Amino acid sequence: MKGTVGELGEFGLIRELTSRLTATPAVRIGPGDDAAVVTAPDRRVVASTDVLLEGRHFRRDWSTAYDVGRKAAAQNLADIAAMGAVPTAILLGLVVPAELPATWATELMDGLRDECQVAGAAVVGGDVVRGDTITVAITALGDLRNQEPVTRSGAQPGDVVAVTGWLGWSAAGYAVLTRGFRSPRAFVEAHRRPEPPYHAGPAAAGLGATAMTDVSDGLVADLGHIAEASKVRIDLRSGQIDIPSQMSDIGTAVGVDPMQWVLNGGEDHAIVATFPPDVKLPARWKVIGEVLHPSALPQVTVDGAPWSSAGWDHFGGDEDGEQAGV
Repeated sequence: MKGTVGELGEFGLIRELTSRLTATPAVRIGPGDDAAVVTAPDRRVVASTDVLLEGRHFRRDWSTAYDVGRKAAAQNLADIAAMGAVPTAILLGLVVPAELPATWATELMDGLRDECQVAGAAVVGGDVVRGDTITVAITALGDLRNQEPVTRSGAQPGDVVAVTGWLGWSAAGYAVLTRGFRSPRAFVEAHRRPEPPYHAGPAAAGLGATAMTDVSDGLVADLGHIAEASKVRIDLRSGQIDIPSQMSDIGTAVGVDPMQWVLNGGEDHAIVATFPPDVKLPARWKVIGEVLHPSALPQVTVDGAPWSSAGWDHFGGDEDGEQAGV
């Protein structure tokens, strides 16, 4: 496709974007009407929304539009899974400059569509607006399938803390990219396109998870949300957290303890949950800590001691661990 989105015009752009989409059985009415219709057999809809801003959350010199689409969908669909729900649909709000190549917008949609297919969901509609900065706003929907939502507030002293998915890979990839390199490729790709374990969320709900979240701002920070909501303390055991040898090599090369990436790095969208101690967890879950009664110590400790660094805060500074590039 040649030309810009301005030359296509609003409705021409919408036609190009929607022509690339596929549906799922949950979609009764897709793009093209005033609103979409998505089935909700459970009669409760789980919803989440997020915004990606160019220069703040992604850089076009680091990532393709397809990468941005995959990541934008993944970080929202992971929130649905972390509630114990099955993702069903996403809606797109897209702000783009008129001079943006039309292929960038269509490749973004390809990425959104393909990541939705991984999760079993579909893009069902949205809106496009002209603006000075590319902004991708996603609303994700999900279905609980007759299970209760797993919130952050149910952790109990005596529970174990377990995780499934990658930890620290995105942060290590970001460290590589900021130094002008593009390898090791596995870590760079983990930063560009996270791979949330979508099916683990509903499965954890079925296993009796007492609290759950995805790791978007950093393991310590996100477990801090669970600890605060549940009024407990969580202690992590560093010896039970795996650090791949390649991540250690990257840490040595850039002068960073890789445990910093594992504990503070966000955007991997692993699923971390608390479970009663007698629950038999599948092999995909790794027990990395325990839930304790609250104390004078911080709400999250590592090997019984405070951990100095926090995760990413959108209104904090770069020192808090921002990963500004997709």
